Amino acid sequence: METTRGVRRKAHFLGTKIKHLRKRNQLTLEDLSVRCVQVDREAAPSVSYLSMIENGKRVPSERLIAVIADIFQKDPDWFFDESLDEDIIDTAPDAAMTGMPLEPGFLFSESLLQRAIPELLAQSGITGRQFAHLLIRAHQEACHNRFPDLERAAESVGEKVFPMQLDDVFALAKRLRLSIRWFDRQTFKDAGDTERPLNTVVRSFFDAPNKIYLNRSLEKNPARLKYDLANHIAHRILHDGDGARAPQVSGGRVSGRRHDTDSPNVDSKDILYAWRDFECSYFAAALLAPKTPFRQFLARHAHAIDCGNRVDLTTTLVMRRMPSVSPYPHWHYFDAYPPGNLRAVYRGNGIPLPWGNMTLISDPCRHWAVFRMLQSRSTKPTAQISVLRSGDDKRLYCCQSIRGKDAADNPHVLCAGVDLAPALTAQGFDVRETIDMIEASCNRNGGSAAVPKEARRRLSSVGKILNIGWIEEGSGKEATIICPRSSSCPRDDHCLGKVKPKLKPQIDEIRASVMARKT
Repeated sequence: METTRGVRRKAHFLGTKIKHLRKRNQLTLEDLSVRCVQVDREAAPSVSYLSMIENGKRVPSERLIAVIADIFQKDPDWFFDESLDEDIIDTAPDAAMTGMPLEPGFLFSESLLQRAIPELLAQSGITGRQFAHLLIRAHQEACHNRFPDLERAAESVGEKVFPMQLDDVFALAKRLRLSIRWFDRQTFKDAGDTERPLNTVVRSFFDAPNKIYLNRSLEKNPARLKYDLANHIAHRILHDGDGARAPQVSGGRVSGRRHDTDSPNVDSKDILYAWRDFECSYFAAALLAPKTPFRQFLARHAHAIDCGNRVDLTTTLVMRRMPSVSPYPHWHYFDAYPPGNLRAVYRGNGIPLPWGNMTLISDPCRHWAVFRMLQSRSTKPTAQISVLRSGDDKRLYCCQSIRGKDAADNPHVLCAGVDLAPALTAQGFDVRETIDMIEASCNRNGGSAAVPKEARRRLSSVGKILNIGWIEEGSGKEATIICPRSSSCPRDDHCLGKVKPKLKPQIDEIRASVMARKT
């Protein structure tokens, strides 16, 4: 029979190991409890009981050990081995370089930049709205798409109710003394920022100080109606309903542009409107999908991009909300319109852009999942494993894409993805070796091929730990090699066939030959 001291020692090591695994995978106690419910509802512990286990105050049953072992892809015997693995690996993104001297430094002085940037934008044809969107995207990526002040403001108003029904949102608008008016307007053609006209519809707009005008066409889609209502509630809360914001539009013109001007120059009001649209859209998403309950909802549905259909949330909202609530920080997403306009971009892990989002480029890589999906007629989500090569830099991604239509009936593709390297590193797998296995398989087959067995085992393990179902789905399909630009295709069999050699390598050859003669 075990002594009391022996039981306490066993409890201590078990608890320490479980806590080590949980923190290593950036899960809260609540997250782990939800994951346990998914595996075995009857054996799943409460948050408080989990806390006691981690602190050595309780010894988990063998059944619960089996549940936790399944979640973290460990052998149950590992938990009874009184030794600890290596220290927790820090998988946070590399910190930005600070303090590096820039020479000549005066070129980057604040006064010169303030004078040069407007001229640069005017010469390149970038509007104030487009510039604002670049700044906002940079701000999102610097903050990992997490804005706690906006979260708290939304949660204080919505009281973390989830799922929030359409009647609940109307009731909230009424409590805030907002008056709802309806109007009837059909779609129309507007070229906007594209080379060809798109269907365009004005969904809604705000009239100061307290009137919300909604297009009756929204009644056919409760998810979009909820979002627009929540968006205008945000304007009331954040900006006191002063009315200084753009109408909510789907189609030709990108939201954030003032519709009373066609000036090509940088306009401070355009920048203000774009920023306010960002604030209000983030608030609306946090109101309809509060962080903790929505995080649990995503966990229950393995982060499926279309899971919002179950609770009347748009797929766009779900896609944009994932990076804000997920315990795993290495996300990206794209919203693409044919033939290749990116309307929304988030690059939380610095993923290169697959296409110019301001102007179309001449040599896009057509193998990115988001653009392959543009050519598909399927409306079902699909997953893809991608090896990204950019020079000597190799990365491994998995994404899930879905084709749909916006409120103006234009086809577009939404794509949410994760960088797999940090997750592989956290589990002790050799990232470079894993990528090389997949890349070699792809090159043997012209650029796309099945994921090798060992690499697939590693990806499947990581997918189960992150609870992202489409990682395992993607690993069961052909992986593909992608790159930022087709003219720099890294495949052994170049996807564009023979290409002319670039000038730079020739210059390097000349330099090398001259230096060789000197020696």
